[in-house]
Amino acid sequence: MDKIITFEDFTKIDLRVGTIIDVNDFPEARNPAYKLTIDFGELGIKKSSAQITTLYTKEDLLDRQIVAVVNFPKKQIAKFMSECLVMGAVKENDVFLLSPETQVKNGSTVN
Repeated sequence: MDKIITFEDFTKIDLRVGTIIDVNDFPEARNPAYKLTIDFGELGIKKSSAQITTLYTKEDLLDRQIVAVVNFPKKQIAKFMSECLVMGAVKENDVFLLSPETQVKNGSTVN
C-alpha cells in the first residue's frame, strides 16, 4: 500500500449509482469495449466506455445499476468522449462491475 491518501482526498471522489440505459459496441477502442449511456438521476445522463465484453453481454448490462466516479474530467477515447469512470473489481484480467445489493435511486451517493 504505497499510495496513502487523506480522508480529505477521499471526500473529493464523487461515487454515484446509475442505471445503464444504452449499450453499444465500441469497435474503435484498442481493447474490446462497450459504450455505455448511464442515467444518474438529478446529475443527468453520462457516457462511459468499459472493457467488460468478456463477462457481460449488452443484454446483461441494459437496466443494470452500477457505481461510477462522476467528477473526473472528460476523457477522449478514440472518437468517443467518456464522462465518468465505471467501477469494478479485477480478478485476473476480468472486471466485475460494482453495484448496489438492492435497487436504489439513480444518483445516490456511495460512501
